Amino acid sequence: MSKSHLRVRPKGTTGLVHDVTPASAGWTYVGFALHKLSEGKVTAGETGAQELCLVLVSGKARISVDGEDFGVIGDRMSPFDGAPWAVYVPMGSDWAADAVTDVELAVCAAPGGGNYPAKIIAPGTHPRISRGKGANVRHVYNIMPEDDLSAHSLLVVEVITPQGNTSSYPPHKHDQDNLPHESLLEETYFHRLNPSQGFAMQRVYTDDRSLDEAVVIEDGDVTLVPKGYHPVATTAGYDLYYLNVMAGPKRVWKFHNAAEHEWLLK
Repeated sequence: MSKSHLRVRPKGTTGLVHDVTPASAGWTYVGFALHKLSEGKVTAGETGAQELCLVLVSGKARISVDGEDFGVIGDRMSPFDGAPWAVYVPMGSDWAADAVTDVELAVCAAPGGGNYPAKIIAPGTHPRISRGKGANVRHVYNIMPEDDLSAHSLLVVEVITPQGNTSSYPPHKHDQDNLPHESLLEETYFHRLNPSQGFAMQRVYTDDRSLDEAVVIEDGDVTLVPKGYHPVATTAGYDLYYLNVMAGPKRVWKFHNAAEHEWLLK
């Protein structure tokens, strides 16, 4: 299989299986980690100068922040089974997660700032949105959208793309700090497939094609999007889940569609 610096494979099946940092990605803002914990295992950390969003991709865990017990959260045993539970953790905080069942815990990170309190983000905090039409339909769970003014940098969203459909499509980008027209946001995609043996495709490319990579996505992969357009397509028979983390110099999601494909929106 061809290798791409934009495709990050999981490092194992238990423990810390992903650990994308700004240094490892070669950028400035976004970090992403994934912990796979068996029942009874604990993971913990310090935010330092970052703020975090802890997302229960699957399973149930007891979460605490700076000694405050947020209780046991999480409903779904699969990311394809309903809306997520999450916890916002501000900069300068300690956090811990104690697995009550087998757990996949995503740790979404970006530079912290301000005076935002730790809080639970329960299912239904932001309603599910369906976007697109026909073979471009996908279902969106906003976890930390830009209109939720409770974080300094982080934007976090989950998307379910039904089998055979496209997503992040028509192709769009957000790599220019040129508001109000476009914002600069780095982005990671954490992918899951149902059934898990499936695969999907993602292309990351710029207008001048100085970056142009097509990536084969398998269950558990992370895709890095440092710049450019980044459409996704899943294959017949396999639903695709992805968890997006975005951050940049301003907490605004303003994207630019590829002009040659905008007709698809009419």
